Amino acid sequence: MNKVFNEINVSEIEFSPFKLIGKDWCLVGAGNENGFNMMTASWGGVGVLWNKNVATIYIRPQRYTKKFIDSCDYFTLSFFSEEYKNALKLCGTVSGKDVDKAKETGLTPVFKDGSVMFEQAKLTLVCKKLYVQQMTPESFLDKSALENFYQQNDFHWVYVGEILKAYEK
Repeated sequence: MNKVFNEINVSEIEFSPFKLIGKDWCLVGAGNENGFNMMTASWGGVGVLWNKNVATIYIRPQRYTKKFIDSCDYFTLSFFSEEYKNALKLCGTVSGKDVDKAKETGLTPVFKDGSVMFEQAKLTLVCKKLYVQQMTPESFLDKSALENFYQQNDFHWVYVGEILKAYEK
């Protein structure tokens, strides 16, 4: 792994998830040297569940990255500085089935801890999958979310992962 990364204590990470995930976005990555993909996410969260530090991500069934998350035990959340916003835009608008996103964006994959992260990331969380379930229409109490986000009935899959490691530059 690039020597500019330092492993940090997960319970000592301080950041605003509203800014880092909702405003700055992140890359969700999964896979290994034999195949991987990443996608941009602006929905997600971090917190404590089952006495563990966890991250929650949401993946639509048609996303190519879902195949990698489903077949792997680990996924990563990588956060970048503003200069990589265009790279994140590309990773959120094209499919890894059609485009080599790493090549197109110039992001350098690094394989460590059972998953993929990126050399240019300022912070990466390595997560072990704990729970997965698809959202269902009958579970929505706020029916406007169905109208606003699920007109094609492509309900997100919810993944909860224990944050095992964190690396920062």
